[in-house]
Parts: sequence; C-alpha cells; structure tokens
Amino acid sequence: MNKKDIYKKLIIPTTFFGSRLDHVLTELLPELSRSKIQNMIKQNLVMINSKTAVQKYKVLGDEEIIIKDIICDEITVRPENMPLDIIYEDDDLLVLNKPKALVVHPGSGNSSGTLLNGLLYYEKKLERLPRGGIVHRLDKDTTGLMVVAKNEESQNNLVNQLQSKSVYREYRAIVWGQLWKNKVINKPIGRHPRQRTKMAINKINGKEATTQFEILERFNFHTYIRCLLQTGRTHQIRVHMMDNNSPIVGDPDYGLKKIIPTKKINLNLLNAIKDFERQALHAISLGLIHPKTGQSMKWSIDLPEDMKHLLTVIRDDLEGNLLDDNDPFLNPVYQLNQPIDIDEIK
Repeated sequence: MNKKDIYKKLIIPTTFFGSRLDHVLTELLPELSRSKIQNMIKQNLVMINSKTAVQKYKVLGDEEIIIKDIICDEITVRPENMPLDIIYEDDDLLVLNKPKALVVHPGSGNSSGTLLNGLLYYEKKLERLPRGGIVHRLDKDTTGLMVVAKNEESQNNLVNQLQSKSVYREYRAIVWGQLWKNKVINKPIGRHPRQRTKMAINKINGKEATTQFEILERFNFHTYIRCLLQTGRTHQIRVHMMDNNSPIVGDPDYGLKKIIPTKKINLNLLNAIKDFERQALHAISLGLIHPKTGQSMKWSIDLPEDMKHLLTVIRDDLEGNLLDDNDPFLNPVYQLNQPIDIDEIK
C-alpha cells in the first residue's frame, strides 16, 4: 500500500484490551464521529494488522490500524497562524497553556480557529499524527496546561499513561457554596438523556469518573478548591461539582451563571460574578513520565488574570462580611433552592 493511500496509521494502546474496535477508534480519533467510523469499517477502509477489520472486533492492544481513506464529508483541518503559549518543548512533546475561548479540535460547524489549526501551522509534521498529536482536551472556556505528542511513539505512550490514570492533572476552581470537607466523587458520567450536548451522572450507561477535591479557601458564598482528576471524562469536574451542589462559578451549562443568591452579597462581588464570562476552572499542573527518557516531569503555571481578579473581589467580600455559621443561607443546598434572577436586581 502506497503511503499516499493512507489516511491514518496508529497502534492500539494495550489499555483498550477487550473493547470493540469502533469504540476504540472513536476514543482515539475524536475528529471522527462513531457513525463515520462505523461506515468506514463497513466500506472496508479500516485494516487491522493488514487484514480487513470488522466492527465488533475486540482489540487486544498493540494492533496496527490503517485507515485507507475517509468519507468525503469530514472536516479538512488547515494550518492557521495563531499565538501559542508554549511552556515546554523537545523532540517528543510540547506542553502549552491553553487560553479561554479556544476550542481544541474542529467539530461540526467549527472547522477553523481551533488549537489543532494552530498546532498544524506551528509544527507541520504534526499533520502525520492522529489528531495532530493531541492526546487529551480542555473545554473551550477552561484554561491551562495540555500536552501534545510530536511523534507516533510518544503519542501512543502518552495515551497509555492517560488510560492507566498515571498522568497527574491538577485543576483550580471557584465554586458556589461553602464546602467543609475534602471529598472524592466517584460517579459515572455519560451523555445527558435529553440534552445531547451535555453530560450527566449516568449510573446505567456512564463511564467511571473520579474527581478528588481539596478545600483551599472558604468564603461567604464560595469556595476555592484544588481538583485532581483520576479519570478524564468530558466535562467531568463541571458535572461532578454540580452534582455536589457546588457548581463552578460562571459555568453556562452546569452552574449558576444568571441565577445567584444575593443575601449579604455586595455590589462589587455581584458585578464581578456577572462579568465573569466562563467557568472558573483552570488546569494548573500537569505531570507525566517522559515517553522517551522515562524521566518524571511536572509543569505548573499561575492562575489566569480573570480568576485572580475574581478571587480578589471574593476575598474583599469576606473581609467586609463576617461569617455566621448558623446562617442557613450559607448552606450551598439552600443557595441552589432559593435563587433569584440577577437581571432583576436593580
């Protein structure tokens, strides 16, 4: 088979042992929908170890997958010149700080202006890798650290590390409510049963999801927390914190963007929350084993300026309003059940 006839070539990580081929390829190639992958398998466009693949094939790991072609209506990702905040780079990987309002990978109706477009311009050889070397994602308005592989060996290694839950991923979040205990949330996450663009706790069809959070600071109406991901499900921290009755400030899908409590809240804090235009979530630290050297590596960055400003306003509010442990309003469940609309506040 001539190289020009190959669309994608990859090795199945051993962590997918026992999973169906179409499920595995959906995970490894998120730029392709499951239905498109299934269609390509049916059209004999997918090979496993030089043999034609079948959809129900259960992978063992280390198989070589070759996709010979792609159905014509998929998105063509073109290189685009854009600023990238590269924190670290060598011959095998790069680590970057993703800003807010940046989608990681093109999707339906969103074929340009993504991180992948920028990566393909920055490093042309990434065109030869599945997903341009991207091995994990951050939501559009979540900021912080991401690792990108620069060759096939590194990509397979990093995917294996992610699947084995050995990658260290630490986030910072500002949430609604006064939290009093550190906690490990272990609840499966799957597609929302009615809103397909959202995720939800799904005990029947959801995948294992574990988030550990630790309280850093507690305020009148909020808590500043450290979150450690043990799994990497879509919207995981956001869904888990909503389920915990402590949604992330500014989250438009799982939080209290326009519905907030107002008892005792001062005007400066009210305006700061109203002006905060994204979920207050930031990937602050990332640790992994270097795929080539075997060295343990870790990177940490500062909070973005918008979260720093919000924390400053929240801290000022704490100094101006003494906490009353007996006030039922400080219970986060009460906050969620007794909201008022911010737009009605004069």
